[in-house]
This record gives sequence, structure tokens and C-alpha cells, in this order.
Amino acid sequence: MPDDWARFLYLGLLLLFIGGAVLVEFSGRASQAMRMAALWAIIFAGAIFLAGVWQDWNTPQQVVSEDGTRIEVPMDASGHFLLTAEANGQPVRFIFDTGASSIALSPDDARRIGIDPDDLAYVGMAETANGTVETAPVTIERFAIGDLVDENVPAMVIRADITGSLLGMSYLRRFARVSFEGEMLVLER
Repeated sequence: MPDDWARFLYLGLLLLFIGGAVLVEFSGRASQAMRMAALWAIIFAGAIFLAGVWQDWNTPQQVVSEDGTRIEVPMDASGHFLLTAEANGQPVRFIFDTGASSIALSPDDARRIGIDPDDLAYVGMAETANGTVETAPVTIERFAIGDLVDENVPAMVIRADITGSLLGMSYLRRFARVSFEGEMLVLER
């Protein structure tokens, strides 16, 4: 909630700045020009505000309980459960995938967490919806979802042009309960 207030304050100051700039610019001109300029400034600032608020309202947010033992992940508009975790200190967006045997990192996500996909030994193969891909085993030193932290988590890097990473069964088995409550994925330890 503090982030919401900071966003509203920022957008309010932006509106005040734009409105003040328009008033200063047209102060020596006819009142009609000032009204038009102010109207356009309000329309512009309002569009920016609504775009930001709309995006925030339509982005499902995961919730981690205070004790870190329960994670709730709402379904997104496409019908997937997207979970954000920190891998080696970097935020990574994962698609919850019970069909994946392990954590599968895209080459881009691997780079962001400090693993160079070009220096890996691709010794494995995996069947995906897009066909067979080469895989390289890696270890994520620190994997955190909220206050829930695991160390030395095995994963693989996929040698393919994929846009996201998968949170598969090898990690999901660490939870005592994985369930669906309506359009909510619930992970409990």
C-alpha cells in the first residue's frame, strides 16, 4: 500500500508541474488559450495516470504469508500462474508448470542471475511443447520467494529462444501442499 501512495503523490506532482508550466507559458495570452492548454495538460496527465493505474489493477499480485509458509498466486488473464522469485538476488518471473520436471531457465533469465548460457555444457535433452531442446544443469545459489529461502537449488538452462522460465516439479516438491482454490494457486510448507 505505501507504493500506491507514492505513485499517487508522483502523479499528483506531475499533474501540478504540467499544469503550472502551461499556466506560466500562456499567462500573457488570452484566457481561451490558457483554458485549451490546461485542458490538454489535464487530458495528457489523466491518460498517463489511468494507464498506470489500469496496469496495476490488472496485474495479479502474489501474496506470501508473514511467516513465509503460504504463497498465494492468482491466475493471470491468460490462465497461467506467474510467480516472481529472486534467483541469486535478481527477480525472475516463473510460469508455474507441473509438466516441467525441474526449474527451467531461459537464456536471458540465466544471464540476469549471473549464469552465462554460452559457457555451459548442454548435456541433457528435454521435450517441450515446441519440440526437443538441449539443457544444461546449473545450480541457483539462492532462491527466494518472500521470506522463504532455499539454497543450492538445482535447475537447468534451456538452449532455445523462450521468453520465460518455468517453475517445475523438482522445486514444487519442496512444498507440503500445492493446491488450487478457485483461480488461486496455493503453495504451503
